[in-house]
Amino acid sequence: MTTDPVVEERLDKAAQALAEATVLYVGAGAGMGVDSGLPDFRGNAGFWNAYPPYRELGLDFARLANPTWFRRDPALAWGFYGHRLELYRATEPHTGFTRILEWSKRTRHGAFVFTSNVDGHFQRAGFPEERVYECHGAIERLQCLDGCGAEVFPAAGIRVEVDRSTFRAVGALPSCPSCGGPARPNILMFGDGGYDDEPARRRAEEFGSVLREIDLSSERMVVIECGAGTSIPTVRNHCEALMRMGATLIRINLREPETPSRGIGVRLGALAALEALDARLRTLTNDRFRNQSDRAESVIVATS
Repeated sequence: MTTDPVVEERLDKAAQALAEATVLYVGAGAGMGVDSGLPDFRGNAGFWNAYPPYRELGLDFARLANPTWFRRDPALAWGFYGHRLELYRATEPHTGFTRILEWSKRTRHGAFVFTSNVDGHFQRAGFPEERVYECHGAIERLQCLDGCGAEVFPAAGIRVEVDRSTFRAVGALPSCPSCGGPARPNILMFGDGGYDDEPARRRAEEFGSVLREIDLSSERMVVIECGAGTSIPTVRNHCEALMRMGATLIRINLREPETPSRGIGVRLGALAALEALDARLRTLTNDRFRNQSDRAESVIVATS
């Protein structure tokens, strides 16, 4: 429960839309992972708080998340991405993921996930792999840095030792299983001309194929957007495009909840909003069950 009547009203409206949904579509940005304990890279202060040595080097997230470091200084590059790989593996997705998954199981066509996050937490929470579109890649996939022609390969079993005092990798670094050359994460970075987008393109085609089989003109699609900001607006733009096609947009964002007309903007963090919506949905479900029971009892009495 919040103390803001505007937020309360919008949560009520959002819950009603979710209760009537036949298709759920989830758009998730970095704010979705903050409640799991993942660092917030928004602004230099948050980034340098998570990675203090980079402050001394004058490297912010945008400068460090650049593929050139894998050639110029691979120990620096893998120090950053190797640490994130282990961090994402060690962090449990918060219960908001579970709430959405539970809603999807009560929805005719289930849920589709479009996320710019690379942590793999939707799959960890139980969402089917084929229903998760990671538009910026995934840290659990690697690719050949030299582009030898090898397909993207899984990072399962790969560990990168990182010196926590410098956040530099030590020891052997990941390599391409085909040519033996250096490997890099299959993640779209800044200024990235070498990113292998084949897995993302394949998933986009699969999504399009499944969605075309659903007659959206006769269905009620609700888009739940969580923690997607305007600095990199990929997810926000995608969700707004679906709204223009007739979907109801619920935008959950603590800092930037504004929506186009007809959208429902909720100024809360992802976990708080999802738990509040779940409580409302349970109440709506119980009320409907009681109403159905009352009607059934009235029929029995009238015919007896």
